[in-house]
Amino acid sequence: MSPPTSDHEADPLSSETQNAELVLTVAKVLYSNGQMTDQVIDAAQRLAAALGLNATLVARWAGLSLVETSTTPTTRAPQVLGWVKVSPTAVNMDRVAAAMRVIADVEAGRLRPAQACAKLNAIAGRPPATDWAFALAAAAGAVALAVIFGLRHVTAAMLIFASVGIGALLRRKLGRRTGNLFIQPFTAALLAGIVGAVAVRLDLSSSLRLVAVCPCMVLVPGPHLLNAAADVLKGRLKLGGCRLVYAGLIIGSIAAGLLLGLATLGVSLPAEPAAVAVSIWGDMIASGIAVLAFSVFFSTPARMILWPVTVGVSAHVARWWLLTLGCDLATAAFVACALAGVALTPISHRYHMPFAAIGFAAVVSLIPGVFLFRLASGLITMVQGLSDDIGRQEMMSNAMTSANILLAMSLGLIGPKLLIDRFVPHNRLHGPHRVTSVNQKPL
Repeated sequence: MSPPTSDHEADPLSSETQNAELVLTVAKVLYSNGQMTDQVIDAAQRLAAALGLNATLVARWAGLSLVETSTTPTTRAPQVLGWVKVSPTAVNMDRVAAAMRVIADVEAGRLRPAQACAKLNAIAGRPPATDWAFALAAAAGAVALAVIFGLRHVTAAMLIFASVGIGALLRRKLGRRTGNLFIQPFTAALLAGIVGAVAVRLDLSSSLRLVAVCPCMVLVPGPHLLNAAADVLKGRLKLGGCRLVYAGLIIGSIAAGLLLGLATLGVSLPAEPAAVAVSIWGDMIASGIAVLAFSVFFSTPARMILWPVTVGVSAHVARWWLLTLGCDLATAAFVACALAGVALTPISHRYHMPFAAIGFAAVVSLIPGVFLFRLASGLITMVQGLSDDIGRQEMMSNAMTSANILLAMSLGLIGPKLLIDRFVPHNRLHGPHRVTSVNQKPL
């Protein structure tokens, strides 16, 4: 008997149904771990083409569908080749990078479909950062954010570190016990609010309330906000809307926990405390630590961390100078995010990193979490009938500031990426050589 003419003919997974399952498996790993929708669809189509399938991926909040495409006109409805249930609620850059390398290896003929399937199953089971690494990164990131916002006292920094570290371990334990996506941020924010309230009563916290607010800043779902913005800008209104609702519910859970924790001792957030200036060196060091911390959150491979840290510090320097020159917060955020978007788009392609994850990590301190939490506090005060005209004006100011910064960040980060993806050739973004293993860098 003559030998098979190709690996695909020799492999039992070469049938259309099994190949479709392989494409959906790759797409599920990417979609569920923070990769942007455009990049998930592109990766799925590349793998489908390598396997001889004429198919495209359709992404929805509740799942992914693989639908056949035809090069000739036909009157029948497109056939659905497969469907998988998955929601984009996690971020794990290590899994995304490894899955993208599997696609490259299948395209280059280095992996047969059966081998790729086994490898993807192993990738999907890779654990995130260990509990202690996660807790230490969260604590260090919260203290770094506090320094950027004007922290001055070591005692307050120690309280923030302890509050966030304990809250992070609590989140991990709750995550193993319940599938509820909102109880974890609510509980961590509740703990932060109680600690912050105690700090106020013991005169260990300034009017900025950083002991309470900064632990909640590390809970803000930045990658989901950025992915939502990207989907909306690309016309995927339903998927983008679902992402926005999900991120909004998480932010609402955080605000509810924070305000409830503060209320246990009768403490509230001031509507608009005075700003505190930070030196450029302090901003650079703190922003670098914050980017590093969020990179650990997102399980970034160690060899990739240098890129978001370098770009993040550079973006923060640009923002610091713009604020010094008198620019408003939204304009400074837009410019900083645009610089990050231009620098990180080719990096995300070349090293197969989720753009939303490294983009958010690079500009994490620009997220207007403080204003969002003050807005929530003002809304509660207004509902209780305790606010006056000045309080309502400050609440509207917080609302407008939050909206302007979020819009500026979204356009600044996502806009350059969409333009580069559209006008720069695909091979220039990915480089002339593909990565052949998880540990090998592009040539």
